[in-house]
Amino acid sequence: MSTIAKPIGSPFIELNSVESTNNYAMALVHDRVAQHGTCVFAHEQTKGKGQRQKTWNSAPGENILMSIIVSPYELAPSQQFSLSMAVILGVYQFFNHYALSEVSIKWPNDLYWRDRKAGGILIENSMQGTAWQWSVIGIGLNINQTDFKKLNKKAVSLKQITGKTFDPVAMAQELVGYVQRSMELLVRNEQEVRQQYRAALYKLNQPVHFRQGSRSFTGTVADVTPTGELVVQSPLDERFGIGELEWVLE
Repeated sequence: MSTIAKPIGSPFIELNSVESTNNYAMALVHDRVAQHGTCVFAHEQTKGKGQRQKTWNSAPGENILMSIIVSPYELAPSQQFSLSMAVILGVYQFFNHYALSEVSIKWPNDLYWRDRKAGGILIENSMQGTAWQWSVIGIGLNINQTDFKKLNKKAVSLKQITGKTFDPVAMAQELVGYVQRSMELLVRNEQEVRQQYRAALYKLNQPVHFRQGSRSFTGTVADVTPTGELVVQSPLDERFGIGELEWVLE
């Protein structure tokens, strides 16, 4: 069996509070005690990490805050975005199982319900020379939180969608299974992962207002390249790397 497709979810480390599950997991990597498949779950993060140096804020005890350690050495460094696609696809499938509809993946790796953010992933990699040794997959998913303060109109939880209250630990352990199956699919059929990711894209084939530095423009979300660039028709086909483009949403 490919290393990346080996079972994940054990050991399952449950913490009451930690600065960041990604930092905790990466410390295991740096201390050379990391095991493929280790999950670090926290009921509270005091310094949660999001994409592009942003913070991830979550009410204590109400959501999924988890990092998974995987050894992807059989994948090429050029496949880093493929791993990201597989992970967020697993998260999407898990969330959609409960929300039932109107769930999408906002490029590059955020989970949306309608026009509100329900979660996201942050993958940090450990390289040795050209060898890709470890990935720490951080997952933040809104489960029971109902008050997002100033982000109330931009964030959403599974409880708000379904009216039900869930056990975050049990949900995290179930989510691991979805991520596992998606990574197994990546090993078997990378193209299928890309196709499923594209089919779930937020605003696919729809016009979106973007900002790139001082430039503002409207373009149509057309595709995502294998290396993770967003293809926008405006009217030319332009490609944007992660972090180069800001979505301007009402």
